[in-house]
Amino acid sequence: MNANASRVLVLNSGSSSVKYQLLDMADRSRLAVGLVERIGEETSRLVHEPLSAGGGKRERLGPIADHAAALEAVAAELASDGLGLDSPELAAVGHRVVHGGTRFTAPTVIDDEVLAEIGQLVPLAPLHNPANLTGIEVARSLRPDIPQVAVFDTAFHATIPDHAARYAIDAETAAKYSVRRYGFHGTSHAYVSRAAAALLGKAPEDVNVIVLHLGNGASASAVRGGVCVDTSMGLTPLEGLVMGTRSGDLDPAVVFHLARVGGLSVDEIDSLLNKRSGLLGMCGDNDMREVLRRAGEGDEAARSAFATYAYRLKKYIGAYTAALGRVDAVVFTAGVGENAAAVREAAVDGLEGLGLVLDPQANAVRSGEPRLISAASARVAVAVVPTDEELEIAEQCYALVTE
Repeated sequence: MNANASRVLVLNSGSSSVKYQLLDMADRSRLAVGLVERIGEETSRLVHEPLSAGGGKRERLGPIADHAAALEAVAAELASDGLGLDSPELAAVGHRVVHGGTRFTAPTVIDDEVLAEIGQLVPLAPLHNPANLTGIEVARSLRPDIPQVAVFDTAFHATIPDHAARYAIDAETAAKYSVRRYGFHGTSHAYVSRAAAALLGKAPEDVNVIVLHLGNGASASAVRGGVCVDTSMGLTPLEGLVMGTRSGDLDPAVVFHLARVGGLSVDEIDSLLNKRSGLLGMCGDNDMREVLRRAGEGDEAARSAFATYAYRLKKYIGAYTAALGRVDAVVFTAGVGENAAAVREAAVDGLEGLGLVLDPQANAVRSGEPRLISAASARVAVAVVPTDEELEIAEQCYALVTE
């Protein structure tokens, strides 16, 4: 690797999409961002925006057969802006990998052995890890000479103590099938918890924060002194908060009831809980903007769905306050957390006894900057911190390959 190389290409490969960003870690700037979606369909779409070259956003429509073709198209777009993958300034390619199990708890340079081990984790993330593997394999073929680094969604949560990570089932069965709490959205929780400490003017090791990552997927974490001690998602991303299409916490016997009484198959129940539950299942919309609009117009289904969503948030804030003992800040992030003032208001409403009081005017402000939205009299800060998972991945990759 060129000793002066400072660029990192971050790839997030989904089952039918590839999101990417090219960053220069010399100044943490973004050189290009883009997305390839609907891979394998006639209606494939590539959107590319060169941020450093002064060019505008470009869009390409038409069939892109597979992930190999998608990454080759991305490479061509970058090359046309003088940002090609053959550049000696490229230090590494960073890959978001959803599940690292208990084996991968830090960013890892990928070789054949690591690739095989990620493959063995597919049963824990059957919808995500195969797509992540495809992206890695294609990127390795395009640039076999530079480090390819896996950054795992589960890694930040690897510090959760056993008493919080274990499920109360037969220990031998749990060990045999790797059943435990892993947690997800780890890159976001890591970035936001550190950024929240900076917003408070303190070092991460000096603060306890509750992070609420609220997007279509949603998760909470309890972070003590920069170390995660609990998180709401579990073996899979299904557990925890109410989400756009996922149920969140559920009595396990609901599954047995649906199978025995409803006659639903395992796959049908899986689809129900992951794709047709949450806000979508309760009111027919998984877009929080639509839910809030309908609730404001008096739609009872939307009102009820929002109330359930907000109540679950309150329960986790309360539980994690107990787990941490002392809380310095509750922090909202991701699409809903950053933009929906009504969600933030409802989540902390009535929690004055825990020291949480909002400043209504500050909460109503729309901004892309980290900011406090709590009242001056509040014992516990409430903040909004925009997440930056791509920068977190790039920083972890760059630190690994230059250490």
